[in-house]
Amino acid sequence: MSEGESDPYDLDSGPDPAAFAAAAPEPSIDEIDGGGDDATDSEAADPPVYAVGVGPGNPEYLTPRGRRAIREADVVVGFETVVDFVADETDADLLTCGYADEADALAEFGRRVAAGDRGTAVLMGDPNHSGYQFLGKVQRTVERPVRVIPGISSLQIAASRARTPMEDTRFVTLHKSGSLDADLDRLAEAVGERHLLVLPRPFDWMPGDIAEYLLDSGADPSLDALVLERLTHDDERITRTTLGDLRDSAGGNGPDSTPYSDLSVLAVRAPVDAAD
Repeated sequence: MSEGESDPYDLDSGPDPAAFAAAAPEPSIDEIDGGGDDATDSEAADPPVYAVGVGPGNPEYLTPRGRRAIREADVVVGFETVVDFVADETDADLLTCGYADEADALAEFGRRVAAGDRGTAVLMGDPNHSGYQFLGKVQRTVERPVRVIPGISSLQIAASRARTPMEDTRFVTLHKSGSLDADLDRLAEAVGERHLLVLPRPFDWMPGDIAEYLLDSGADPSLDALVLERLTHDDERITRTTLGDLRDSAGGNGPDSTPYSDLSVLAVRAPVDAAD
């Protein structure tokens, strides 16, 4: 693929850009043109492109390393809602997109990077939790190495609010394109045995739809369920209910068909014996 080009793809037939992003480890620092360690690579002759997790949307959760990669960029690309969170952090040119014009924005980003600009892509939360499809698209667009700067994810905040330790939890993201069958099966296998933390997919797999699937798979309707919305924002809201009651909100394909925000995390708690 030529510099700056973003191939069209069909996730049902492949290739999935998330698989492309995960196909190999990042190159080591000394393999990146210009060398240097992660504290000085912004001064490299040909620095990498950065993929920065911006956190859950509250600027206090943007890491200093991520903030520096955004501040020092000449061009920043990302979905409009994500770029808006960091627009005040940089004087870079901002390339915003939605799903419809994503390929055009990435193509322009690739051209700018190929011309020598420092490029940073921004993703909500932590790219390692829900951003590998966009990460793969960025990586396929540029010919420089792409270095991920992890962020604080809403998953980490949700685990804290719901008191679901990560080591006792099955995490699945449904916030991606393509088939979700394998991901839903993983949830059904673990429900009731391990805590679940789920990133819903707006708006066809929202918390009520996930609850319905789990119940149809044999889950106990009395399991505690929490829908955690807009975490760390001023209008953060947490709904505490049961899996059975949550099912009442199943169905629909749009924002008016669900009581929950598209910025939601679903937590389903497994029973815990406090005497253990």
